[in-house]
Amino acid sequence: MVFKKIKNMFSSPEIDKGDEEYLEIDLGQEKKDDKVLIKLYVLKQYEDVNEILNSLREGYTIAIIDISVLRKKDAIELKRSIAKIKKTADALEGNIAGFGENTVIVTPSFAKIQKEDLKQPAQEKSSKSHFDDY
Repeated sequence: MVFKKIKNMFSSPEIDKGDEEYLEIDLGQEKKDDKVLIKLYVLKQYEDVNEILNSLREGYTIAIIDISVLRKKDAIELKRSIAKIKKTADALEGNIAGFGENTVIVTPSFAKIQKEDLKQPAQEKSSKSHFDDY
C-alpha cells in the first residue's frame, strides 16, 4: 500500500493505467552450467576439426583428441588439422599438448597443461615428443 502511494506521487495520472506490472527479462543473459566438460573426439578427417573448435570456443571444454585414424590415413591432413586447432587454442589463450603419439589434449584459458616432467630420466628427455613439431 505504501508502495502504491509513492508510485502515484511520482507518476502522472495520464500515464498510470492501473496496476499493471512488468518484468524486464534480459534475453542475452543465459544461465550457463559452470561445470567443465571433458569431451573425447576421434579425428578421422580434416572436417572433424570444426566440431572440436566449436566446443573449445564455448569456453568450458577440455578436448581429448584421438588422432590415430587420421595419422594412418594422411599425415598432411593431420598436420593441417593440428595447426588449425593450435591456432584456435592460442587465440583463446588455451593450451595444446601431445600425450603419447596418438592423443592431443586442448584446454581453455583457465586450465594449463604441464608439458615437462621434472623427474624424467635424462635419456628420455632427449627423445622429444612427436607433437613438439606442430
